[in-house]
Amino acid sequence: MPDDRRTVLADTAIAVLAQTGMRGLTHRAVDRAADLPSGTTSAYYRTRKALLTALVRRLIALDQSELQEVGSRTSVPQGAEELVTGIAAFIEGRLTGEGRRRSLARYACAIESVHHPELREILVPRENAGRQVVHDFLAAQGVPDAEARTVTLLTCVDGLVFDRLVKGGRVSEAEIRGLVAAALR
Repeated sequence: MPDDRRTVLADTAIAVLAQTGMRGLTHRAVDRAADLPSGTTSAYYRTRKALLTALVRRLIALDQSELQEVGSRTSVPQGAEELVTGIAAFIEGRLTGEGRRRSLARYACAIESVHHPELREILVPRENAGRQVVHDFLAAQGVPDAEARTVTLLTCVDGLVFDRLVKGGRVSEAEIRGLVAAALR
């Protein structure tokens, strides 16, 4: 049961961070949000650093699981428009519902990692099936250095998500089409 409680606390911490920002992430706030007795979170995660580390580890585990699942059910796109449609669906998922909460938490943690290098190490992008689909598409199109172009394209997609979280609004397929076209040049 302790591992389940740790997961509940980490998931709750992600929600608290997304809702209140880094300053609002406290042991007490997590206790309240999880509807647990005061002191529960600090019993499992003694320090703020421990809580933040658990939150980041859980966030990355959730993201990796999602990206593996998306990539495993997606075949390599046959054309640029198919890739645009797939990226558009991915972005929409990152801007709504649970995806939005995790995106807000992820960006807050990325900024925090500037001051806490141990978090940066956890946040480093990892291989996953979703990323592999993009790489394989670019390689199949004969793009030189498909690996570097994959990183650039996905970094730009990440930037669009960040921009829309901050400014609001949606990402248009025309914007995505432009990114894909640039990756193919």
